[in-house]
Amino acid sequence: MMLSPDQAEADLSWTQSDPETMLNGLKSAGCTSDEPTEGEERAKCKSDQPLSREEKRRRRRATAKYRSAHATRERIRVEAFNVAFAELRKLLPTLPPDKKLSKIEILRLAICYISYLNHVLDV
Repeated sequence: MMLSPDQAEADLSWTQSDPETMLNGLKSAGCTSDEPTEGEERAKCKSDQPLSREEKRRRRRATAKYRSAHATRERIRVEAFNVAFAELRKLLPTLPPDKKLSKIEILRLAICYISYLNHVLDV
């Protein structure tokens, strides 16, 4: 909700200090502070209920520390992936030898080269 500069804070419903209004707002949100009567169970606030495993995971992943650690792990994983491609590239014969190949070209060339070596061994 955007506030205009001329709108006073007193106009906002959440700033009302009337206890009856606040209690009604809590009840409509599913929260009550009344003691349970006979045959009724006490309604709980969402904050009183334990978080589900999925909600805990979402909250943990939303922290800056988690995102930073995840980014670091991902950077290390990608770097290892690129090193593996570079090592595979060194083993493949191409003309010219220093020709830049994409990852898919490296994989396709490796498949062809392995097939060629299998053919040589079979003959």
